[in-house]
Amino acid sequence: QVQVVESGGGLVQAGGSLRLSCAASGRIYSIESMGWYRQAPGKQRELVASITGGGSTNYADSVKGRFTISRDNAKNTVYLQMNSLKPEDTNVYYCNAIIVSDSRYKYQYWGQGTQVTVSS
Repeated sequence: QVQVVESGGGLVQAGGSLRLSCAASGRIYSIESMGWYRQAPGKQRELVASITGGGSTNYADSVKGRFTISRDNAKNTVYLQMNSLKPEDTNVYYCNAIIVSDSRYKYQYWGQGTQVTVSS
């Protein structure tokens, strides 16, 4: 059994910063990648940023230069530092993890989502 738990959302004014955290725990052999997605009501979930076990990162064009994803492999935790936040960043943010379990099968897990609200 694997759990993926997010924290760190909230309300911030435009131009402010927030840091999201996501920790994976349980019967984990390795983590292939972790990332953050966001989804506005009535829209598809979209990639915000992702990072592989080797540290390669990928960002949506809309957040490049403002958001930074990082990872603590020892803690199975990924962070999303969000700076210069804009009202259009308001969304529910979901953590995603591609995990190889101790039985050596690969699974995709989602967190429960955390609300980020940016006021103008």
